[in-house]
Amino acid sequence: MSRSPLLSDRGLDDVLAWRVHGPVKVREFIADALALAAQLPGGGWLLNLCDDRYHFAVGFVAGLLAGKVSLQPSSQSPETLQRLAADHPGTSWLADKPTDLPGVPGTVFPDLAALDRPAVHEIPQIDDDQPVAILFTSGSTGLPQPHRKTWGKLVQNGQAEALALGLLQRPQAIVGTVPTQHSYGFESTFLVALHGGCQFAAAKPFYPQDIVDALQALPRPRMLVTTPFHLSALLASELPVPPLDLVLSATAPLSPDLARRAEARCGAPVHEIYGSTESSAIASRRTLDGAAWHPLRAVRLEHEGDTTWVSGGHVEGRVPLADVIESHTDGTFLLHGRHADLVNIAGKRTSLAYLNHQIGALPGVVDAAFFLPDDAGEGDGVTRLAAFVVAPTLDARTLLAGLRLRLDAIFLPRPLVLVDALPRNATGKLTRQALQALYAEKVGHGHG
Repeated sequence: MSRSPLLSDRGLDDVLAWRVHGPVKVREFIADALALAAQLPGGGWLLNLCDDRYHFAVGFVAGLLAGKVSLQPSSQSPETLQRLAADHPGTSWLADKPTDLPGVPGTVFPDLAALDRPAVHEIPQIDDDQPVAILFTSGSTGLPQPHRKTWGKLVQNGQAEALALGLLQRPQAIVGTVPTQHSYGFESTFLVALHGGCQFAAAKPFYPQDIVDALQALPRPRMLVTTPFHLSALLASELPVPPLDLVLSATAPLSPDLARRAEARCGAPVHEIYGSTESSAIASRRTLDGAAWHPLRAVRLEHEGDTTWVSGGHVEGRVPLADVIESHTDGTFLLHGRHADLVNIAGKRTSLAYLNHQIGALPGVVDAAFFLPDDAGEGDGVTRLAAFVVAPTLDARTLLAGLRLRLDAIFLPRPLVLVDALPRNATGKLTRQALQALYAEKVGHGHG
């Protein structure tokens, strides 16, 4: 049975993380995890709810060393957590603060300095075939689905992403605005630290000033792992951004205009990562170098009919992708939106991603999303799109006039609804469930 180290190519006295009081070395991190492992309740599943990235990391490794599998839902609603605990008997939780989950034992993250931490003389080795995490889809198109990850594949995942982004040659100190439970945050802030030589900040900043403060506290080279939503808000704040060496974005398409402005403000190249919870990260690109994606090491794409399958390298098995993909002879590929996002009205086809790009590019639009409601074709049988727009200085008539210059009239939203904010989750995503609820609240039935 093959085994891989907890951390790749690291010494015990190398810095792994940055907390409020300063750097944390690898040996301290392992000692913290061993001490916490002794405090955890029995059972085979650990629901890791920690927002603090260091707490999450220590909790993940403590669970791993105690033989527990980390359950990582993208939603932390009480309903979701209760369902997970019911589906996985023997679940306990770990959180930064007390959590109300009746009938489920748990641990509030302890004061590490008060624990009996053992001396650490070596980096633990883990069986490659050991299941160590179950990640859940975001529920963008339905109920969250579980996806099992084994240790060996996660090690390859961190190494492949670090290689693609040039982190093996120049490791970075990482600030992430996304939760570590989510596949993107898990891979791009945690796995690239364990297996790509990087360091990570404990903070999970959301607001622009907090992002700036977190970056300022780290040494260079430093990297921001974020989303188009957070990046746009950071630039709009006009706060001075500390010089960066790399910006990474995912969870939604990044417009070339936003990438160009971010590179100018941050003084660093802006890259995107593409993947899914099911497949993990599978490709990357520098946004301003063009639309083509470059697969990560050993990743293979195969087309069968309208479906593209991905396998090889760190991918668990053979996974169907939800996107329409066009492969090129040089190995790169283009994305043409999700199958579920394709819209066909009166014989004309487009994608919600394309429509969102067009409305988001209108001057004065802060945030926007098209939506195809569940009852879109009821009544007269005509499919009608809706759109929700955050544009404080504009009215609906002006917005529609701008859209008429960009879209076929059949794709104009009916209605276009102005709102104060869109119901984005912690990773900046808009789930179908959240948009349907917003539609029900703002439009209701029979409104066209």
